[in-house]
Amino acid sequence: MKERPIPYERTIYTDLSVEQLIQQAVARDEGVLAANGALSVRTGSRTGRSPKDRFIVKTADIADEVVWGKVNQPIEENVFESLWQRAQDYLATIDIFIAHLQVGADAQYYLPVTIISEYAWHNLFAYQLFIRPEDFHGQHAQPTWTILTVPGLLTKGIDDGVYSDAALVIHLTERKVLLCGHQYAGEIKKAMFSVLSYWLPKADVLPMHCSANVGKSGDVALFFGLSGTGKTTLSADPKRYLMGDDEHGWSAHGLFNFEGGCYAKCINLSPVHEPVIWNAIRYGAIMENVTLDPKTLEPDYADSSLTQNSRVAYPIDYVEQRIPRQRVDRSPASIIFLTCDLYGVLPAVARLTEAQAAYYFLSGYTALVGSTEIDQAASIQTTFSTCFGAPFFPRPASVYVALFSKRLSTSGAQVYLVNTGWTGGSYGQGYRFPISVTRTIIDAILNGQLKTAEYSQLPGFNLAIPKALPGLDATLLDPRKTWGNLMEYHAKAKALIALFLENAKRFTISPSIQAAAPVLEYLIIILVKHESLLLL
Repeated sequence: MKERPIPYERTIYTDLSVEQLIQQAVARDEGVLAANGALSVRTGSRTGRSPKDRFIVKTADIADEVVWGKVNQPIEENVFESLWQRAQDYLATIDIFIAHLQVGADAQYYLPVTIISEYAWHNLFAYQLFIRPEDFHGQHAQPTWTILTVPGLLTKGIDDGVYSDAALVIHLTERKVLLCGHQYAGEIKKAMFSVLSYWLPKADVLPMHCSANVGKSGDVALFFGLSGTGKTTLSADPKRYLMGDDEHGWSAHGLFNFEGGCYAKCINLSPVHEPVIWNAIRYGAIMENVTLDPKTLEPDYADSSLTQNSRVAYPIDYVEQRIPRQRVDRSPASIIFLTCDLYGVLPAVARLTEAQAAYYFLSGYTALVGSTEIDQAASIQTTFSTCFGAPFFPRPASVYVALFSKRLSTSGAQVYLVNTGWTGGSYGQGYRFPISVTRTIIDAILNGQLKTAEYSQLPGFNLAIPKALPGLDATLLDPRKTWGNLMEYHAKAKALIALFLENAKRFTISPSIQAAAPVLEYLIIILVKHESLLLL
């Protein structure tokens, strides 16, 4: 950042255009224009979300509605007020950028947002990721939310009532979001996702951490999954129309995007495997923590020296085939749970019953692959992220599961579990499903081939798996057949099922959903018989 002359006359920039914000960002040394035209920025030591530095103000009116703990850390109102005042005092001494935007592409359920930022590029990020008022006008006015983002204002840890030199605080009652010390812009969008995830269930709307696209016949598909499991990549399908890549709402009358843009991972990005994303990276897009050639300024997407979580943000109108209004008045036809299985024992694809869909939605089993969170103990690890988005859901899991089941029962949607992780062995021994295989499976789901396929039952998990699919080696569909040693498969399956059952103990589960859980008995019998034969 360039030093300001003293004395300094402060300027307030309001609702600048994309071009004006880019000019300001470059002039202030916030970033550089890469060879592909995108604004390239770095976010310092924080290249992902900082969950340990995220708080919700605990007020009397929400105290009994939020699940307090490591995810939703409580903070006292007086601590927030002190930090908010410090942020306002800080902003009074510097140039600031203000934008008036919205989240939620539904006339009934949208929220107006005013973002006030220290960085021009943070304002640009919000302008490209949120919904612009000229693109959408709500019919039911809601109170405005205010976001203050001040990366240059570092917090003082315990002296400020927080844990480090950065803090993200959400005040649900006063409709305020404060970000101190955070350069990573993903915190901005996810903060508002948490807000909507708290507010919308009261309006009988299910908030979802999922991408969505629409076929030429109007059929809608939802893709649930954590970062790195393929949610953005698989929904950016050249054959279909993109509604959004990350956050959606499902109401009684249809589906709608929360945002007006996309936020895609860049690591190992390829024009062959991700053509839609590749073509969207141009002037107006913002790349975070992508390494550039120092001479040509060409991005090196394979370089992970800064982070595995390199990112690009771009408006949805950079995607040629898209749903212009980002909402449809219908329910999904297909729902896909993307699971990155490190144990290598889940099938490439399974058709779920409604009860199984609720169970696996509640479980949210997958892996943290190149996680969006900082300070992960390992680069890749197993996790159970409730409803495929635990960090963003303030209310009890039962609220979201009940809404999901309610919508599913009246929609006629078919839910599938798709493993984008390992097979033929666990992580480090087997191999990860090639994206070409996963795309073939997704195509089979969307074109109806899996509706007419013949199925068999996978013991233990009791999942319905197809016996064959056109264009795919049938061996890949049954995980038992990809392992060299069947007993090793059963042992790993037993270990994973035990994790599922242990995770489920955290929740109060209805008998119908509990009946859909995987079972250990069959696998234990197999393993005991195997051990007995070895002793003979």
